[in-house]
Amino acid sequence: MRYHPLTTEDRAQMLARIGAKDIDALFRDVPKSAVVPLSAFDLPDTKGELEVERLMSRMAARNLAAGSVPSFCGAGAYRHHVPAAVDHLIQRSEFLTSYTPYQPEIAQGTLQYLFEFQTQVALLAGMEVANASLYDGSTATAEAVLMAQRLTRRSKAILSGGLHPHYAETVETVANLSGKVVRAPVTPGAAEDIAEMIDNETACVVVQSPDVFGLIRDLKPIAAAAHAKGALLIAVVTEAMSFGLLEPPGAQDADIVAAEGQSIGNGLNFGGPYVGLFATREKFIRQMPGRLSGETVDAEGRRGFVLTLSTREQHIRRDKATSNICTNSGLCCLAFTIHLSLLGEEGLTRLARQNHARAASLAVRLAKVRGVSLVTDSFFNEFTIRLSKPARSVVDALAERGIIAGVPASRLFPHDKQARDLLIVAATETNTDEDCEAFAKGLSEVLS
Repeated sequence: MRYHPLTTEDRAQMLARIGAKDIDALFRDVPKSAVVPLSAFDLPDTKGELEVERLMSRMAARNLAAGSVPSFCGAGAYRHHVPAAVDHLIQRSEFLTSYTPYQPEIAQGTLQYLFEFQTQVALLAGMEVANASLYDGSTATAEAVLMAQRLTRRSKAILSGGLHPHYAETVETVANLSGKVVRAPVTPGAAEDIAEMIDNETACVVVQSPDVFGLIRDLKPIAAAAHAKGALLIAVVTEAMSFGLLEPPGAQDADIVAAEGQSIGNGLNFGGPYVGLFATREKFIRQMPGRLSGETVDAEGRRGFVLTLSTREQHIRRDKATSNICTNSGLCCLAFTIHLSLLGEEGLTRLARQNHARAASLAVRLAKVRGVSLVTDSFFNEFTIRLSKPARSVVDALAERGIIAGVPASRLFPHDKQARDLLIVAATETNTDEDCEAFAKGLSEVLS
């Protein structure tokens, strides 16, 4: 029984110890209406391991892998080239097997790369301090809202309509108990007048740039409007590669930056694990969630690293903790740090320019296709187009031709009628001229 650690005798002994006649006796208080009989499930007969592997392999083969065909999916998860050196280094045993610096004095290597990671994130975001990462971009955004509520002693959070809906839902799940969450209208390809929604009860305004439709937002006017009412601006970035080209949120007067770092050093990985980036002003450091690695010197004056701040619930803080997220994405942020170190500032800028150029070229090609109009006029490497047919059916038809065309906006906004004909398209350095030409040709055929 390879996957069953307990034998029949083990279970009988456990039941005897607690005085239960059988397994059913453990669930006798569950209402019969809540019990679903096994016969209701259409499950196959038991199979051996070899048969299961074959079955699962056949099921997996029905998927279109992003690396096997031209792929233009984005909307929060982006396909970039990850150098082989990144995977080679993170799989070294001292990195792969270590978890967290519970004994900081003997975890100098872990603390050092966390310190380097924090430095990189702070520089990219244009902020003064950054933490040692969070789970992902969505939970980092939710933590930023909680932090803003603590700092302002207010409860209302205003979310831009261009914020990725998965991020917005995460904020609502996490922050609803501590305050009120208000979503601005969804305006694809345009900036909503979010400044008009800010009042004296507002703790923070959450704006994504580039937003979920790819639109680059000017954060300075929103920051000014928020600050005039005593609120904070939280800037969200889902495409970390854009840091290499766009003005950083800190330079646009953002107070907190919450971002997804998957684009740098981390593959698509079937949707995770990813790495949440979090940066803020130094004056807010005591309310920053997660952990902070700091630099110091030892008794002999040699450079060393310490766990400077760790105000999470595991560390005796209980209800006073700034975060209930109990870990950082250690291996993922190490991959981020290695990849960014290999690129350097010049390499990141060059790669970001390649991404923008590739997307701009694709947008021009697609806009010439009959039945296509460009919705997003200011973008980095992702934009939205309006089609003459429902986007979902177009994506399905192109998938049959071996092209992953993008993300139908209706998948993210299922109850919004205006999203029906919108397709969100991302182009990165991994897309070739041949990929883009195949996309444009296939789209023309499907729409005609």
